Amino acid sequence: MFSRDIENEIAPVCRELGIGLVPYSPLGRGLLSGAISSVDDLAADDFRRTQPRWEAQNLSTNLEFVSEIRAVALKYDASPSQIALAWLLAQGEDIVPIPGTKRRHYLEESIASTDIVLRPGDLSRLDHLRASGNRYPDMTWTSRDTAAASA
Repeated sequence: MFSRDIENEIAPVCRELGIGLVPYSPLGRGLLSGAISSVDDLAADDFRRTQPRWEAQNLSTNLEFVSEIRAVALKYDASPSQIALAWLLAQGEDIVPIPGTKRRHYLEESIASTDIVLRPGDLSRLDHLRASGNRYPDMTWTSRDTAAASA
C-alpha cells in the first residue's frame, strides 16, 4: 500500500508476461501495523529512523494513512495489518506478499488476512491513500538511464 510506484509500468508488464508479483515489506516496515505511532517507538539504532517515510514531516501524514486503515479494520474486526494485506491480496491473484515476522501470533494474523474480503467501498477508500516520503533516501538512481551510463 505504501509503495505504489510499480502500478503503472511494472505490474502491467508482469501481468502481460504472466509473472507474479511478490511485494516485500507489505506492511511498510511495520508502520501499517498501527503499532508504531512515533519514531520514539523505535530503538535508537533502528535503520527506519534514517528512512524518509519516518521523518517527522512525512510520518505525520503516514500516521493519518494508518488511521484510515484502522477505521476500515474496525468494520471487519481485524487489525490494520490484516486490512493492509487484504487490500494487497485484492489487487490480483498474481500478488503474493511476504510479510515478515519473528512471532507466531503475527504469522497467524497475516494468514487470517486471506479470509478478509473487502467491500468495494472500502477498497476504493484504501485505493486513494498515498504515503508521504520515499521508501529510501535518494531514490534518484532508480530512474537513471543505465544504457547511457554503460556506453
